[in-house]
Amino acid sequence: MRSIWNGAISFGLVSIPIKLVNATENHSISFRQIHTADGGRVRYRKVCELDGEELSGEEIGKAYEDADGSMIPITDNDLASLPLPTAKTIEIVAFVAADSIDPLQMDSAYYLSANGVPAAKPYTLLREALKRSRKVAIAKYALRGRERLGMLRVVDDVIAMHGLLWPDEIRASDEAAPEADVSVREAELDLADALMDTLGEVDMSTLHDDYRTAVEELIAAKADGAVPATETAPAAPGGKVIDLMAALENSVKAAKAARGEEHEADGEGEGETVAEVTQLNARKSTARKAPAKKSASAKGEGGKAEGAAKSTASKSTRSKSGQAKSSAQEKSSAQDKSAQPDKRTTGGRSSTAKKSAAASPKSTGAKKSTSTTAKKTAAKKTAPKKRASA
Repeated sequence: MRSIWNGAISFGLVSIPIKLVNATENHSISFRQIHTADGGRVRYRKVCELDGEELSGEEIGKAYEDADGSMIPITDNDLASLPLPTAKTIEIVAFVAADSIDPLQMDSAYYLSANGVPAAKPYTLLREALKRSRKVAIAKYALRGRERLGMLRVVDDVIAMHGLLWPDEIRASDEAAPEADVSVREAELDLADALMDTLGEVDMSTLHDDYRTAVEELIAAKADGAVPATETAPAAPGGKVIDLMAALENSVKAAKAARGEEHEADGEGEGETVAEVTQLNARKSTARKAPAKKSASAKGEGGKAEGAAKSTASKSTRSKSGQAKSSAQEKSSAQDKSAQPDKRTTGGRSSTAKKSAAASPKSTGAKKSTSTTAKKTAAKKTAPKKRASA
């Protein structure tokens, strides 16, 4: 591995010559910009704004742009002459617990390699001291024109250094927190714990970049002149959560199904995600027929079974109409009695006869008998009068 920086670790009065090499590498696929009309490559040329000339790398230097837009040139010699003790030294300033370092501060990672045979002994001493203390070293170093903060820890048999951001480079998280106060129930936390347990752990070495693999296959297919088959990407899940409990339950079931586990807790079969509901039709039909039987028995022989609601409404209507008729007849009878108190059997029917006729079919016989009796009484009264005049 090619070193990007040479210097020494300052461990108190102990100096350890080291070489700094990158511990990570970028595997992302890079693209060039082209002219879509003819495929010509688009390049960025460095041109001076004053004379319009294109410049090479040797002709380009550094400058600081002041507030008024003026440029203040800064050379490499100017920077090298600064009284910076960490210019070529990784200076250890403290040893702290590893969990006291916020992961947000971690930046690039490097390996520190012992530079030469004399560096092997102090290098091993620092490595074993870090192992036994179970701590990490906080250090300062200068790289690419600026002083940086670093964390030294042991990885296998090598001392690794993580570049750290300065504390004032970490933004506050207040603005990223939810604005509304949300409370979480214990049942939801239990389901979340169940989902975490179901997902379990993973071997980090088995994870890989699926997108980069797909891009490589696409490039290979186009290089061979083939037209790759297009696949529709799965739709992204919606951001709106309708039922958090249901989503957690379904997530646990899906995670179990993905791992080939049976749903032993809830007794469901494999692949089932939604419970079925059975409708009790027999109970509903019995409840509807019960009032009808009660109504049919109340009507007696010859009646048909009707609904309880219909029977009650019909009876209520008949009762009200009967009461209205009876009231009207009583009023009519009272008026007739007050207007004609002596005319009970002459000419027309009385109000009592009308009421009895409406109430029963036997009223016709009663009318005939009443009429016959009236005629006999009249005949008896007229007969003696005729004898007296003779």
